[in-house]
Amino acid sequence: MDRRSLLVSSLFAGAALAAGEAHAQDAADIPKRFAATLSAGDMQAFAALFADDYVNHQVSAAAPARASAFAKQATVSFFTQRVEALAHLRVRIEASLAQGDLCAASFRYEGVHRAVYYGVAPTGRKLRFTSCDIFKVVDGKIVEHWGMGDIAGVLAQLKG
Repeated sequence: MDRRSLLVSSLFAGAALAAGEAHAQDAADIPKRFAATLSAGDMQAFAALFADDYVNHQVSAAAPARASAFAKQATVSFFTQRVEALAHLRVRIEASLAQGDLCAASFRYEGVHRAVYYGVAPTGRKLRFTSCDIFKVVDGKIVEHWGMGDIAGVLAQLKG
């Protein structure tokens, strides 16, 4: 290989590595942005975290599967209800990791039950629960999600 070819291939390799690092950083930042937007109650910024073609692979009684065309809207609606139901909501990251375009985080939610939540009238109780989520991130946006939340724990706290 001549020096020119070696130089060009090195430049492309460096650019690819830098692009990969940028995507990894996008993924690593998502849990922080997710927690911050929910804690601030900024649902417009929260919605902006998700790509329009976002796919939610999580299926539960609380968040049933939706056609992908509605996944972003359903997710934003689900979390809007959470923000409205829990006064002083604070979302914290207990642990997170990122590799390539994937990141995972364990989130802790704390707030005071002030509006109907999971069909339960306001109790004024302080709620504390967790979720574990995995996100695939492309161009700084969440394109796929897998997760589990402690719905049973939330209902136990709500019903006292």
